[in-house]
Amino acid sequence: QVRLAESGGGSVQAGGSLRLSCTISGVSVNNACMGWFRQAPGKEREGVAAIGSDGFTNYADSMQGRFTISQDTPKETLYLQMNSLRPEDTAMYYCGLKRGSCFPFLKQNQYNYWGQGTQVTVSS
Repeated sequence: QVRLAESGGGSVQAGGSLRLSCTISGVSVNNACMGWFRQAPGKEREGVAAIGSDGFTNYADSMQGRFTISQDTPKETLYLQMNSLRPEDTAMYYCGLKRGSCFPFLKQNQYNYWGQGTQVTVSS
């Protein structure tokens, strides 16, 4: 059974940091793209960052320089290190898996599997 499960969300003050994790089971991360997306109330789900099986990464502009995506393939775990958090980062964060290349980047309808999300709340 394919399962993606996010963890590590919580409440943090602006300027703080969080590290999100996503464990994957039932599907191989080899030859796949792993991505983080987020959705705030009243807004559409948007791409955050993605990493391919080749190790190359892509970030949305607002996350560039603040967020870092990484993965531990043997552990089948995806990470998102979030620094310098802002109130506008408040959202439900989801991990997703896309078979094949990450290109085109951060197209959510290209992803085959999703977790149920972890809430991140950033307060002023």
